[in-house]
Amino acid sequence: MKNIIVAGTGRAGKSTLARKIHDELGYFVINNDKLVVAFGEAYPQLNIRIGNGEMNTANIAPFLGHFLGLFSSPDGEGLFPFTHGGLGNNPFVLEGAHFDFAQIADILKKYGIRELKERFILIGLVVGSKSVSSFVGDMKKYDTEFDWTYGFGEAELSKVAEDSIIYSKQIAQDLQKYGFRVYDTSIEREQILDRIVAEIKAQIGE
Repeated sequence: MKNIIVAGTGRAGKSTLARKIHDELGYFVINNDKLVVAFGEAYPQLNIRIGNGEMNTANIAPFLGHFLGLFSSPDGEGLFPFTHGGLGNNPFVLEGAHFDFAQIADILKKYGIRELKERFILIGLVVGSKSVSSFVGDMKKYDTEFDWTYGFGEAELSKVAEDSIIYSKQIAQDLQKYGFRVYDTSIEREQILDRIVAEIKAQIGE
């Protein structure tokens, strides 16, 4: 069973999709932001922290490359014959907004992985056609205390929205280059996420 990578911009539904995949298919969820926090606490000298996007992306990429390489075999299962059936019985979905796929892809070649799509189901989520006002409205409606934009004022939310929309248009092309199937969740997000889960089920034979 192939593992899954969900990448894209903020507020496009990456975490929600990962939870749906967990609930319906049993995949273990790995959140890239939590990895960033863990690395920041363990190795403060690397200056890896939430809000330090470009440095985080570059510094954590070697770990992600080796992690994905070590825990993927030709059919997407674990390399090692663990006594409990290997990772084939414990597939994961890695989700996050900032990945250096050029560096990750180069490291994966050391594990015989020529292209990400050989070993992973690749899903990209963007919000390129969403308006700033609609984006801000969604953040006001759905943000919880666990979201980094929680408590932001109108001007701050508008800046986040503008940056996310611009980033969506940029990242869509980059994700497609690495074999991701990209979905724009600007409109009818929940329906699109449900369709993605159905497509994954069809792909893995569920």
